[in-house]
This record gives sequence, C-alpha cells and structure tokens, in this order.
Amino acid sequence: MAHDTPEPFKVDIPERQLIDLDERLRRWRPPIRIDDKDWVYGTDPDFLAELVEHWRHGYDWQRCQEAINRWPNYLVDIGPQRIHFIREPGTEVEGAPRPMPLVISHGWPGSIVEFLEVIDKLAHPENHGGDPLDAFDVIAPSLPGYGFSGPPIREDGTTGPIGPRAIAALWHRLVHDKLNYQRPYGVQGGDWGAVISSWAAFDFPMKDEQGIVGCHLNMMGLRPATDSRTTLTAEEKAWIAKAQATRDDMTAYQRIQSTRPQTLQVALADSPVGLAAWIVEKFHAWSDCNGKPSTRFSLDTLLDNIMVYWLTGTAGTATWLYRGVNEQAARGLPDGKRVETPTGFAAFPVDLLSTPPKAWIERAYNLRRHTLMPKGGHFAALEEPDLLVEDVRAFFRPLRFGAAND
Repeated sequence: MAHDTPEPFKVDIPERQLIDLDERLRRWRPPIRIDDKDWVYGTDPDFLAELVEHWRHGYDWQRCQEAINRWPNYLVDIGPQRIHFIREPGTEVEGAPRPMPLVISHGWPGSIVEFLEVIDKLAHPENHGGDPLDAFDVIAPSLPGYGFSGPPIREDGTTGPIGPRAIAALWHRLVHDKLNYQRPYGVQGGDWGAVISSWAAFDFPMKDEQGIVGCHLNMMGLRPATDSRTTLTAEEKAWIAKAQATRDDMTAYQRIQSTRPQTLQVALADSPVGLAAWIVEKFHAWSDCNGKPSTRFSLDTLLDNIMVYWLTGTAGTATWLYRGVNEQAARGLPDGKRVETPTGFAAFPVDLLSTPPKAWIERAYNLRRHTLMPKGGHFAALEEPDLLVEDVRAFFRPLRFGAAND
C-alpha cells in the first residue's frame, strides 16, 4: 500500500518472530576464547554470555515495543523510499512563535531507541523543569535501511546503497512536502546523523523563511576542504596525527561495511548473538563507560537497540550506508566552502575519535556555539540526555527569534 501522506503506524512484532529468536538464542554456540579481559580482541565472551542469558530469561520486548508506541509513529513514502518516523508536536505557548520543527537523526549502530528518553524533554520542556518556549516539534526518523524504514532506494529506482547527502534531501522533503511545515526548522545528529544533518544544512539553508535555520551536532559530520596550501595550527596538526594513529584500530569495521556489506549481511541477519557481538562492541569502545558497558547502559537498553535491528531484519541494510557514502557523487565539502548555516557543536569527551580542535570545526562550519562536555561519549542521547537537551535548547533559543548566536 502506498503512503503518499503520513499514515499512523504501530510496532507489532508477531509472536512467531519472538519464538524463532528464543530458539536461536537457545542454540547459540559460544566462541573459542582468547585470554583477554580488556576487549582488545573484540567483544568479551563473559559479557556476551551475560547479555545472552538476560536476553533469554530476563528481557521483555513488549516493554520496548510499548515505549516506542508511546509516541506517534508514522510511515510515509517519499518517492519510492519508505520512511518511518516519530513526530511529537511540541507545547504551544499563547502569543509566542509556534515550536520549531527539529529533525533528530541517529547513526550506526544506533536507532530511534536512542531518542526515546529525550523526545518528551525536547517537545515538552515544562514536564522536566524547563521553559515551554524552548519546545520543539520533534521529528525522529529511522534512516533508510534501519529499523522500520524501508531498504534504501537509489535514484534509478533499484534497491541498493545511498549516501547521507541523499538522506538529507529526503529529510527536507519530509519536513516541507509531507509534513507541510512552511517555517524554518532545525537539525541535530551524531554519527551518521551528524553527516546527514551537515549535508542538510549545507544544501537547504534557510531562505525566504523556509529551510534550515540551525544545525546542532554531537559529532563532526563533514571535514573541511584542505590541501597542501592550508596553514594548520599546532593543535590541529597534533589532533590529526593522533586521529591517524588510531584510525585503523578504531574504524576497522568500516572497511568491511563499506566494501562487502552483502557478505556481512548474511551473518548479521542470521545470528542474533553474532549481531549482538558486532553492535555491543561499539557501545563498549565509544561510550564513557571506562571499559564496562553496563555502567552506562542497562542490559535492557543494549538489547532494545539490538532488537530493533533483529526483528526488522535490517542489520544488513543498515551497513549499506558505508558503501553509499563511497558511491556518493560528492563525498566532502567543495573547495573553499563550508556549512554557513549557524552550527552548534557539543563535544562529548569519549567518542569514536577525540574531540577536534575548535579551529578545525570552524573551517567546516559557521560555528556559533561550542560546548566541551564534562562527560559522555558517542551515544550522547542515551548517556547524557540532560546535557545534550540543554545544549540543543541553548543553541536554538536565539535562532527562534532571528537573533545572533555568538
């Protein structure tokens, strides 16, 4: 059935899928162990065994399903691409401008699960000790190929990888064409969400009271266009050297996902424990958990996110984005260009890569707000929701009224 306009949607996983999962978990084969307690070879077998045990005997999918369905969910077709999204209208204040639409985008290996605890805080600040004038109309889509969205569709109509710039264009059409907003909107994201938000801010800046008025990031989405003639600061040079030294170890997963996603997809779509090991290792490595994921995330939270991938069969299609960015016509900013849309950057200290210097960010963005967070990592909305939400509110507050944000 075509969904030319947004159609209400409820997550309702058939019982047979849960029975199938239970059978697979019951038959899982633990790996041969490497003597190591620091995850340097990958997911710790003891932690994985604990996770599987909880999955089998203590985890309740219905609780997560109800948490997702608490919010208004929709499906809509944008051209041939089917998109799932949550939209929660913000609190309106009499005599004040209507809440600003805000598109919040997740990345890999995340999902809309990341945002379940921040939606209400962004849409209804007064419920959390905030000012209702800071309310947003929250729009939280599942990326193409992720969760309850359809698989990515190329421009020629075939199924296959697409890049983040194409997703940014889908988000713009979602806001203006499908949700009929005729006022400026904001974008926010980390991981792929940062890349998508950055391209959206570059391609669709506010014009004639429509388009993107501000872009808030908790990871740098686009790098500046530099060459041998660029004069870098000593801090920038040191940061680049550090990033290059750790790149091979920290981004090895990208090599397989960007070159042979179809092969990897077979394993991730067939083994729930294999999928869990592939994902949870990133929550260990990229979060401010001091080597112990359970200090930052409950086992239920980790499994909620994994279950969205497993139950929708999207563990494979989600990795296509890594190939899609390589096939994208323009992979980076054009020479001499930057994102001129006002940008806020929240730097959480423990991320995939160390926090870039402010000067490096300013080469790529019209940086209006730069916050060095005291704690937190890559999965900011899960790890430090209050810090993230307050920074988003503070960044957009002056932009709502056309004021400077310096």
